[in-house]
Amino acid sequence: MSDDLTQHSAAELVALYRRKAASPVEVTKAVLARIEALQPRFNAYRVVNAEGALIEAKASETRWRRGEPLGSLDGVPVAFKDLLHVKGFPTRKGSVATQERPQAEDSPAAARLRESGAVILGKTQTAEFGWKGLTETELGGVTRNAWDSDYASGGSSGGAAVSAALGLGPLQIGTDGGGSIRQPASVNGVFGFKPSYGRVPGFPPAHNGNLFHLGPLTRTVTDAALALNVISAPDVRDWTALPYDNRDWTADLEGGIKGLRIAYSKNLGYLQVDPGIAAIVAKAVARLADLGAIVEEADPGISDPSPILEALAAERAIRLRKEIGDAGLALIDPKIRESVERAERHTLADVVEANERRWALAVQLRRFHQKYDLLVTPVTSQPVPRVGTAPAAPFLSPFNLTQQPAASVPASVDLNGLPVGLHIVGPPHADALVLRAARAFEIAQPFHAPHIDSLRASVPV
Repeated sequence: MSDDLTQHSAAELVALYRRKAASPVEVTKAVLARIEALQPRFNAYRVVNAEGALIEAKASETRWRRGEPLGSLDGVPVAFKDLLHVKGFPTRKGSVATQERPQAEDSPAAARLRESGAVILGKTQTAEFGWKGLTETELGGVTRNAWDSDYASGGSSGGAAVSAALGLGPLQIGTDGGGSIRQPASVNGVFGFKPSYGRVPGFPPAHNGNLFHLGPLTRTVTDAALALNVISAPDVRDWTALPYDNRDWTADLEGGIKGLRIAYSKNLGYLQVDPGIAAIVAKAVARLADLGAIVEEADPGISDPSPILEALAAERAIRLRKEIGDAGLALIDPKIRESVERAERHTLADVVEANERRWALAVQLRRFHQKYDLLVTPVTSQPVPRVGTAPAAPFLSPFNLTQQPAASVPASVDLNGLPVGLHIVGPPHADALVLRAARAFEIAQPFHAPHIDSLRASVPV
């Protein structure tokens, strides 16, 4: 293990606490110091709960000293994307159209982690209302790529991905309504997991309804599974949640992928992919075959889902206008405002037709998975762009429409030395299988943190 406490996984921290080889206070102080050192450069956090985190860490330290931890993540630092409610903190959603009003209650994920004894570090930056794949807003400023601050962090969970990559908290909770966990995970070189819809309860309801998934961004697959153990617990406020599956999501991680039938789609049958990205993903897929999987090139036979998403955006637009009103709409990013106005022009008949096409898409993919256990694709179609441009990740949104579990696993780096992810998609509710495949790939091709050696000299620990 590294001597730098900010570089430990959540699993390693819990092991250290259990052996009394480190304390939650030591860890929290180290992480807060690292945030203070790197926040001006990368802007991953919207608000840091420094005083409160230390109080929570001291309480956790006392519990560990007594041998009475509250739960499996007691004393582990965690942060939440600023679309999610955390009691006592405003939920600004990356927008000047929202109010600086503390929330009265936790969202389900925050409640479960608080009950487990996790130390709440604060709220991470998000794209405005999670609308774009770029975490750059008038309210929060520019969140920069963890590997090179001249490049985009992606979004909308950009702050969470950057924080995970840089050691600014081992557990980060994000959201994914069209790729918002997986795209920034890919471009920042961390693991991002979108569980099946409803696996993690959410409240209040999202603007984009049942496209919206909650999940972890971490440096290891095991940490994501540990987080899922906690945040997948039931909450009566989400009537759309899946029946609670009281399983240990770490239990099957080491099962490997030998004999699994994996379909490899280079472009889903309709996308253009940069040759360099395609070559990186092809090598990653070859590694899966080396691990004993039965890999075949196969497209799922679907078409571009953009028309479906454009029609369904009418619901999202109406909910946004209801939340912030016409006065709020006048304050938001002009491009988002244009999207809202365009979306609202869709008719009820358009939305009904879009839902029928969504149904057909979901059925098509379920049929596809009767033959294949998993589908793998690229995450992004182009190298990571510089600040100001959203990374292109057109492979992701179909699987929000179908509500399938999917993950981005770091595969390699592009021509600029920036991360490229491998996209692993499972059949409906096969979250454990996606995690197991990601873990097998992680073992074969371990993740690496960005330029830690160059950062360490300027970061107090």
